[in-house]
Amino acid sequence: MIPNVFRVAAQSPAALEGLLSLNGAVAHGSLGPKVREQIALAVAETNHCDYCLSAHTFLGKHAGLSDADIARARQGRAADLKADAAVRLAQSLLESRGHPSDAELAAARQAGLNDGEIVEVVAITALNVLTNTLSGVAETDIDFPVVRSGIGVAA
Repeated sequence: MIPNVFRVAAQSPAALEGLLSLNGAVAHGSLGPKVREQIALAVAETNHCDYCLSAHTFLGKHAGLSDADIARARQGRAADLKADAAVRLAQSLLESRGHPSDAELAAARQAGLNDGEIVEVVAITALNVLTNTLSGVAETDIDFPVVRSGIGVAA
């Protein structure tokens, strides 16, 4: 199955290439699939992207996230200390429009994120903002079990 968001992106070969390249690159990064999905869920909830919430709830379950993990991620949190730091940093990137405070970066480092992983959080957040925005603009038909936004933090 090719997710509808990729079908939408394919209307611009350049956009699709960029999306697939970044998606593939972060998949081979040091942050595992659970953390990537937790970030994606937090970003989708914040951006009120029902398409992306639906997709990443499905993908998160397949990555091993529990229902409680998914609910926490949608609220911008995680049970694991390092994952929580990654999700909180992603939230901070959204709220600060890419300008987290020195204290927020220090907290991420103190929780165990190294500089490379902080860069990965930025990349994963940006990737998800791209798909959230694309799905919103295109009103992408949801091709996963439907999940609606509304339990997470306010944007």
